[in-house]
Amino acid sequence: MLEVGTKAPDFTLPDKDGNAISLADFAGKKVVLYFYPKDNTPGCTRQACAFAGTYAGFQALDAVVIGISKDSVASHQKFAEKNGLPFLLLSDPEHTVIEAYGVWQEKKLYGKVSMGVVRSTYIIDENGMIEKAMPKVKPDTNAGEILEYLREKM
Repeated sequence: MLEVGTKAPDFTLPDKDGNAISLADFAGKKVVLYFYPKDNTPGCTRQACAFAGTYAGFQALDAVVIGISKDSVASHQKFAEKNGLPFLLLSDPEHTVIEAYGVWQEKKLYGKVSMGVVRSTYIIDENGMIEKAMPKVKPDTNAGEILEYLREKM
């Protein structure tokens, strides 16, 4: 994980419609950048739906929500349509940004060790600095915790 107070690595990735989206596009706004393992899995779907359910609150605070996984643009498009996701989903199949943010890590599941995305969230401030880093977040409570944090900071 990147440290609070450091510059957030800039990036450009395609969204679910194939449009190039850069972190720099959101200068002057708070950005909630969440990394998740895989579209259409139970935990990732619950997390995405929790962000969708609280999206109006993020909009009211002028905060941008971006989800990143290594899934394809086509997978993101289906995932967003199926679940009515109103925020950006970016595709990072080469895990360039995933690695730059330190969330590509060793994981253990049923005694098997593999590399993968550790569900993590960053809040990036209006100047592109990491304001908050949250490793190993819970899919059901992540969106609400971030929204509460942002409301307290306003």
